[in-house]
Amino acid sequence: MTSSSIAPTSGRRKMPPWEPFSSKEAPQLKIYNSLTRRKDVFRPIDGNQVKLYICGPTVYDSAHMGHARAYLSFDIIRRVLSQYFNYDVNYVMNITDIDDKIIKRARQNFLFDEYQAKNKGDFYTVGRDVMKALEEFREKVEVETDPDKKKMLSDMLAKVNTVAMSIEKKLQEKSLSPSNMENETVDLLANAKDIISDSLDKRLGSTVNDQSIFAKLAKKFENEFMQDMNLLNVMPPHILTRVSEYVPEIIEYVEKIINNGYAYVTSDGSVYFDSTTFQANPKHFYAKLVPEAFNDTENEAKHMKEGEGELSISADRLQEKKSNSDFALWKTSKPGEPFWESPWGKGRPGWHIECSAMSTAICGNKLDIHAGGFDLKFPHHDNEIAQCEAYFDDSHWVNYFLHCGTLRIAGSKMSKSLKNFISIRLAIEQYSARQIRILFLMHSWNDALDYSPQTMEHACHFERVSKEFFLLVKDLLRKKKESDGNEASSFKKFDNDALQLFNKFYASKAVIHEAMCDSIDTRKVIETIRSILTESNTYITTTEATGTINADLLFTIAQYITRILKIFGVIPEGNDIGYPTDASGGCENKEELLMPYLSALATFRENVRNMARTAKNSDILKECDVIRDEVLPKLGVRLEDRANQTTLKLEDPEVLEKERLEKDQKELEKKQQKEAARLQAEANKKAKEEKKKQQELQKKKKQEEASKKQPPPSEQQ
Repeated sequence: MTSSSIAPTSGRRKMPPWEPFSSKEAPQLKIYNSLTRRKDVFRPIDGNQVKLYICGPTVYDSAHMGHARAYLSFDIIRRVLSQYFNYDVNYVMNITDIDDKIIKRARQNFLFDEYQAKNKGDFYTVGRDVMKALEEFREKVEVETDPDKKKMLSDMLAKVNTVAMSIEKKLQEKSLSPSNMENETVDLLANAKDIISDSLDKRLGSTVNDQSIFAKLAKKFENEFMQDMNLLNVMPPHILTRVSEYVPEIIEYVEKIINNGYAYVTSDGSVYFDSTTFQANPKHFYAKLVPEAFNDTENEAKHMKEGEGELSISADRLQEKKSNSDFALWKTSKPGEPFWESPWGKGRPGWHIECSAMSTAICGNKLDIHAGGFDLKFPHHDNEIAQCEAYFDDSHWVNYFLHCGTLRIAGSKMSKSLKNFISIRLAIEQYSARQIRILFLMHSWNDALDYSPQTMEHACHFERVSKEFFLLVKDLLRKKKESDGNEASSFKKFDNDALQLFNKFYASKAVIHEAMCDSIDTRKVIETIRSILTESNTYITTTEATGTINADLLFTIAQYITRILKIFGVIPEGNDIGYPTDASGGCENKEELLMPYLSALATFRENVRNMARTAKNSDILKECDVIRDEVLPKLGVRLEDRANQTTLKLEDPEVLEKERLEKDQKELEKKQQKEAARLQAEANKKAKEEKKKQQELQKKKKQEEASKKQPPPSEQQ
């Protein structure tokens, strides 16, 4: 072919059209939004930044597991948003340190301490006062309409009623000796503290003028709350706001709402939100979260006492309210209550206004997420929304309202009256913070959560299974490192078993990501992790004996599970895989220091065991078992005999000791059962022999009777 026969080219070849192939769309993060009652796609207001405000505690008492439900659940959500989805979260929480409950509790404590110091040796004065307080308290119990609170008050009354007859008798006889007087008085005051404190506050509460006692009580329980959160590994907020520090901002906030026409001042110097005027404006809507509660007289009355405060409910104030749904923005202070100067006189903030003013002061006119407990939807959060929209005269303030589910104790509402009230401190004594967090993760954050020994056992079981997997993988990695030596590459070809496990693991990661995007469904995540652990343990069992196990694959799986549990706050930062083996946090250094020696010991023990089997020397085997069962567990070392080799794990010595005690108990029970079976067998044997003996006697007796009936030989002839 000549060059002239070649067709001329028209230029360079062009790339053909091309589009990347995709089998399905990537899932988007959706959050269950109480404002819409559906899962909405999450879109921050300002790029990657997320402003999240959470209602903090009213610090008048110790925190309980109901508090843990809220703050631990939202700690998990915060961690997932920032560490999994990589949002820049600004986490703001308030402390309510001005409140009717704080005022009343502080006054009661103050008055009781004064009373006790004055009368601790005067049984007769205290006895008469207690009897009088009992009558007042009985009247309070009779008029109480809330069944749960009525039960609690009745229990308090019954406690004092049991000693009332003894009090009357001693008051009549006046027979107490001076030496017994003080002890009897102290005991009486201890039994009647709640009732007599209530009586003292009614009579003398208005005389308390030391305002420092209110701040002192609030500070005490704020510190206790923060300690409890630290025990639960709940991250502290980026910004903490206290109502007492934001009173000027609150006053300015109320003034602007008045100027915008959505609030009014009463004759006593209180300020109320005008819900009717607000609702009448076409661009506003009152009670967005629970619209069915608006103009529901029964529902409004139920929540009014808590929303307005026990000390703030009075006939005079109620008469000046334009509507039952109106609520206090500013409350005039009566004698015996803390106060701040304002344009309307001496007073203090209402409960609802504090969060509106403080969140605005920190986060501005728009908020990405507002979070809180389910019980705060109405009226607290609905009133917050109304206040902010009235302040800015804008129909939109917050994008997403998140409410965590309620917590129940063994299926029942937690209540002091039901005697199932569990403080965070008590829960931490019974279970570890890690186990409690796992329980919370096993439930969706906005579902009801049941706290009981049965549900906690599920959490403890997950912890045990995952811990055993991590320890086993660590042991396999150590052995791999020892066997590889100085090889340039130790990667193994994926055989069929390894490839199957990898594909299942890869698919599970996709399921977990979808669950994270599905309103942060931690329940589904934990279920999927449990499935991964099951598949991995099956793979280990199948391949360990044949020597085809792929330790690198298992390390990859363990790393991933560790990462997810770190994000959830279950595992602290620092560990490559698995849980820390001691509380000091120096677990990695401990392993690096001890493992070479422990590995040598494990190898020695294994060799001795093999030799002992050949020599049939039971003493050597027994000595090896002593090292395994008694010596090393005290050092936090667990040796396990698996597939003709020894597995080595570092563990908490207390856990190993508990396992030993459980094992000893099972062996004791087994011996007892064996002994009982032996005794039963002996009894059965004895009974059988006795029966046989009786049968032989019966047989002999019958033979004798038969021989007597036969005629003598002469007669037979």
